[in-house]
Amino acid sequence: MASTLTNRKAASSKASSPAPTVVEENVPKYLVPDITVKDLLGAIPQHCYERNFFYSSLYVLWDFAWLGVFLWTASTYIPKITPENVNLPHPALYKVARGAAWLFYDFCAGLVGTGVWVLAHECGHQAFSTSKFANNAMGWILHSALGVPYHSWRITHAKHHAQTSHLTGDQVFVPKTRKERGLPPLDAEKENLEGTKVSLDLQEIFSEALEDAPIVSVLWLTAQLLVGWPLYLIRNATGQRSYPRFTNHFTPKPPLFAPHQFTDIIISDVGVFIWLAAVAYSIKTWGFLNVFRVYLLPYLWVNHWLVLITFLQHTDPALPHYQASAFTFPRGALSTFDRELMGGPGIIGKITGWICATATHGISETHVAHHICSKIPHYNAWEARDAINERLARDGIFVQGNPGTWSEALRVIRECKFIEDEGEVRFYKNAQGKAARVPVFSSEGVSDSGVDVQ
Repeated sequence: MASTLTNRKAASSKASSPAPTVVEENVPKYLVPDITVKDLLGAIPQHCYERNFFYSSLYVLWDFAWLGVFLWTASTYIPKITPENVNLPHPALYKVARGAAWLFYDFCAGLVGTGVWVLAHECGHQAFSTSKFANNAMGWILHSALGVPYHSWRITHAKHHAQTSHLTGDQVFVPKTRKERGLPPLDAEKENLEGTKVSLDLQEIFSEALEDAPIVSVLWLTAQLLVGWPLYLIRNATGQRSYPRFTNHFTPKPPLFAPHQFTDIIISDVGVFIWLAAVAYSIKTWGFLNVFRVYLLPYLWVNHWLVLITFLQHTDPALPHYQASAFTFPRGALSTFDRELMGGPGIIGKITGWICATATHGISETHVAHHICSKIPHYNAWEARDAINERLARDGIFVQGNPGTWSEALRVIRECKFIEDEGEVRFYKNAQGKAARVPVFSSEGVSDSGVDVQ
């Protein structure tokens, strides 16, 4: 009898408790693309597919010529910032001026060095030349000079291209789920799967668990830009979390590599070993400070640009992520953004955008075309991009994101907190549990007369 009374009391309390205040927002719909590979490739002019070893090699020479000009200018003129040559108001300013000049050299060399990285990346896609040997030889040399295991990364990067935004198949920038973030399970009374309805009390819970102070976000972004790339190679940071612990790009074994790829991985490791030995020998010969300001700081800038570019290409609250049942290659290729690197409104934005796009061979500005066909060389990718965008516009598909800047990266970090544990198409939710897009398939909301009633 007591048990029955207790149950009735609990039921009465539950019935009298106020319903949660649920806030519903009007969120833009994302029509999941049904375009075919044939449609995408057919939109690209045939001459864009042409690869030329000689023409590609000119870009390598061009980049190294600029690196030589930067180094010669810095080593010739920075030591001349002395009282005998320059009049500064205080003696301490001469050291400051020389340091600032070297930092400017490091920035410029790092930006052009990223262009070298992009050319090596094209070799991995066999976009540098029609010769596989020439592609792999040039790619191994250029990537090894930047501390990258050429074949190892080439292999995993190909998997990324084949399964971009595939939740269990993509190799990098894989979103964390609600469960992985330690959040409470989905409560249908307080929220919906799409992220358009979230109760106020649940928003507070999410905010307490996910909202980072601005300084924390800045520090996290800084760490990612500086060491995110080597950590991905060494310990699979931001990669598939289903992979075993200690998964890395240097050990020739699954899950990243198949047995027949053993030799390629060892060759890649040898390239990195030679690079490390060359850096160590240089430090012994010329001293750490000289090597640090001439090579190591530009190397860190290369890592920075690489992470900034790729992070913003594949991460945004407006970009979808697919479960296996909904994934297709075209959907994956179109789940990325073109972004104008360091661009923006006004004359300054146009100048900085042009400089960065030129120095990095348009890797950020033509990324969607690169995902549609990775064998298109960068010098043809601009025309391919325009042709693809014209075709996509006919289906109402637009793949131009905001300019790729540090402030944009910070915005994305603060807006992309987690995805749901279920759903064929998932978008990031923010620190209040809200999504920026709702996926809609072309067959949804259409009457049997063929008229769209949404």
